[in-house]
Amino acid sequence: MRRALVIGLDNYLACSLRGCVNDANRLTDVLSRHYDDRVNFHCEKVIDPPTKVTRPLLRRKITELFKESADIAFLHFSGHGLANGLGGYLVTPDFEDFDVGIAMTEILAMANQSPVTNVFITLDCCHSGKFGVLPAVSNDKVVLADGVSVITATRSGQEALEEGGGGVFTSLLVEALEGGAAGLLGDVSAASIYAYIDNAMGAWDQRPLFKANVSQFVNLRQAAPRLQPSLVQKVTEYFPLPAEPLELSPEFEPEIKPHDAEKEDQFKNLQKFRDAGLLEPVGAQSLYHAAVNSKACGLTTLGKYYWRLVNEGKI
Repeated sequence: MRRALVIGLDNYLACSLRGCVNDANRLTDVLSRHYDDRVNFHCEKVIDPPTKVTRPLLRRKITELFKESADIAFLHFSGHGLANGLGGYLVTPDFEDFDVGIAMTEILAMANQSPVTNVFITLDCCHSGKFGVLPAVSNDKVVLADGVSVITATRSGQEALEEGGGGVFTSLLVEALEGGAAGLLGDVSAASIYAYIDNAMGAWDQRPLFKANVSQFVNLRQAAPRLQPSLVQKVTEYFPLPAEPLELSPEFEPEIKPHDAEKEDQFKNLQKFRDAGLLEPVGAQSLYHAAVNSKACGLTTLGKYYWRLVNEGKI
């Protein structure tokens, strides 16, 4: 079971936001289904407006997310964040002096004590980098239980920016889940999401943080694969040994006679492997020239990696 709680809060008195509800709507849409319309996360969306989100309501919803066992629990928050000497807070619209919202340490405790196998948290709010840091622990050390991953929009002292009707961080998060951070087979993990967001933000922009205590990365969403698994499995058929090149000849190229239908079909697949970065021509500037000049092609480092996965029965 995969559960997601997506929170977007715009309706703050005297300090309203404009993009958080949009963020929540967009993220819910992309999390709910894989690229092929299979069900992914069972999402609950909490947005203000129209719901009046209070501290008790938000605390109850987060508690319910982490209370019962599941394969993955995904928590996202878009709204105001605040930090003081006691730590960071997710600010609720009913905030008051000395009681601004839900403490990040409280959410950390829920996540760390949860029976959920994998917890993934994304925070698009100012000072979100405070999450995971215990004020009583020196040197800003992060304490996360096994299976917990967190990506925050900012470091602890930075503001989270809105742009184009949504948060900059959440917009990149949605793009990553849609496929920007997908691997060759379409899998999107926490690590690939962070890499996508990190690369998109410049040195002078708000800086995201990635905090995790995991032994493996789970697939958060299946995007459209660049190559189908059944095609990738042919890599061991075409290359019995990963270090040995595949000799080509003019028969592989469809524009040259005599035609060899089997080799031409294989050559189409080799071109797809090349486009995906799995192989490269040897002694020629392109696969076409390698074929017409009876040269060869060989696996790249990435190609050898996928060769091992196929050979070990992992694809």
